[in-house]
Amino acid sequence: MNHFEVFGLPRKLGIDTVELQRKFYELSRRWHPDFHQAAPPAEQARALEASARLNAAYRTLRDPVARVEYLVRLEEGRAPAAATGKPKAPPDLLEEMFEIQEALAEAKAGGLDEAGRRRLAAERERLRGRFRDEEARLVGPLAAAWDAGDAAERPRTLEACRQALATRAYLRTVIDDLTEALGESQEGHVTHRRH
Repeated sequence: MNHFEVFGLPRKLGIDTVELQRKFYELSRRWHPDFHQAAPPAEQARALEASARLNAAYRTLRDPVARVEYLVRLEEGRAPAAATGKPKAPPDLLEEMFEIQEALAEAKAGGLDEAGRRRLAAERERLRGRFRDEEARLVGPLAAAWDAGDAAERPRTLEACRQALATRAYLRTVIDDLTEALGESQEGHVTHRRH
């Protein structure tokens, strides 16, 4: 049973999150293990499994980007687990990122002066904007295209979603690398590193 089926939903990206939450609470009351303590062990195990499946489905479907990621994996027939390791750069980003990667290599080698620091910080802000744009594209036009698309359009929309997710993942990695090279934590505070 996939996450959409848990809530009786079609494989659509446009979900009424208020209705999703209402249904989640309704199903939680039905399957929460505390309500099955007096039941036979097999029924307790079934309730625990249903509760875990419900929680996983809700966590995924309430987040619009996680919903797109899940739908792409589901449509491709891949396991719903998240990918591990650093994402590879989509081909169209490779050339653009070459200079940033060189600057990152210099920073990691200890050659980051104030001008280099400003340059990396400016690049990070530019990439953060692009990251937000990619997310907006995923949960806006691409999600709408998926929901409105017929069977002939779905493969093209799925590929566009896959590429947008890859671009987003790669941008997130480069942004994190820039933040680390600048000696900052994800919240913008300076990290304390051992040298």
